[in-house]
Amino acid sequence: MLVPPSVARYYWRKDVQKALLEAAKDREIAGEYYHGQFDKRPNIIEYPNDIIEMVKKGIIGFHGSVERWSNPMRLESGLPLEDLDGLRSGWDLIIDPDCPDFEIAKVTTKVIADALKDHGMKEFGLKYTGGKSFHIGISFESFPKKVNSKSIELLYQDVGKGILEYLKGYVKSDLREALLVLGSPKSLSEMVKKPISEISDKDGLNPLKIVEIDSMVASSRHMFRLPFSINVKSLLVSVPLEMKDLAGFKKEDARPWKVRTDTPFLRKPKIPEASMLIVEAMDWLEKNKKTALRDLQQKGERAKLKEVPKSYFPPTILKMLDGGLADGRKRTLFVLINFLGSAGWDWEKIVAEIAEWNKRNRPPLADNYIRTQVRWHQRLKESLTPPNYDNPVFYKNVGITPTEEEMRFKNPVNYVSVRLKARKRMSEK
Repeated sequence: MLVPPSVARYYWRKDVQKALLEAAKDREIAGEYYHGQFDKRPNIIEYPNDIIEMVKKGIIGFHGSVERWSNPMRLESGLPLEDLDGLRSGWDLIIDPDCPDFEIAKVTTKVIADALKDHGMKEFGLKYTGGKSFHIGISFESFPKKVNSKSIELLYQDVGKGILEYLKGYVKSDLREALLVLGSPKSLSEMVKKPISEISDKDGLNPLKIVEIDSMVASSRHMFRLPFSINVKSLLVSVPLEMKDLAGFKKEDARPWKVRTDTPFLRKPKIPEASMLIVEAMDWLEKNKKTALRDLQQKGERAKLKEVPKSYFPPTILKMLDGGLADGRKRTLFVLINFLGSAGWDWEKIVAEIAEWNKRNRPPLADNYIRTQVRWHQRLKESLTPPNYDNPVFYKNVGITPTEEEMRFKNPVNYVSVRLKARKRMSEK
């Protein structure tokens, strides 16, 4: 499919080509077509003609790896962790708050930026995603060379996820206050199209039930929309901007013909100004990791069940398996892999079931992404059970609400275990 003329004109601009090439340096690149499908990986862009040729064959969006690589073309699915570590030359941290409303996104971005300033940071970047939200970027040059005597290149997931988890707790109170300035709980619930009960807890409004700060952006080979790339859905540019311009920024400012390329996204400070942030995040993580793990992980559950038939699956899992998802596909994949494994399915059957599920998604997840997630779970020393039913991020937030019956149980595996025990008792009578 030919790209719209406005897209071609934009990517033919010399300043845009230069800005995209700078953003893509040392990164794995994936092109996105108009219908949401991605081009083959790995790929790189090194010259202006690389961009032109990709656009000629229908590429509209350009995505780049959060990680920087010495040789991106040596990447492949299922590459052992030690090989990935050997290829990784650095990584940037992309803070990607998932906001259901543009004005909420502005408020959220301001609160997160203030939190970074509290930790002594000045040289972080900001860009509009081209959709409803913004990305905040912390460059690799902002980090110290070592943390606890380990090279920072090797600590991508530990440090990256640690910072994001820490920031969620740090901004929660300020974000609640900022959102309540924007509107009452009732008006906020109308803005996000959720009942008040779904955005509140015992302490009142819970901002993290409105805004999701996803730590999965610090996953292996994760990609983000490159600065100066066009967003396939909106045909607006993912344009960097200064913090002082955030409040007055309008989506129309990101129309391709309006965009200038003189504002950088990832900035390189002269000193490792993220050091304080890392120290605080790692200290917080050490104090809280046992609680965090307990919410996700239960040892030995997988071995207790033997290939549970679908007739015993909970309604939420059956609904997830129906597919047809546009949003929440990655979170649903996480739930399904862990549920099927805990339900005693072998990996061959899990992979086959996930492949059929993915065909029904619109658009489907990239096959490479699914293979990477499966291999990661296969390497785990301990089994993971799916998240508990009271975790809205994996259920309500993707449009799947557990039934009243399911809410009597802790999680989908507990639901199945009880049903199987009941069947056994009935058969013994």
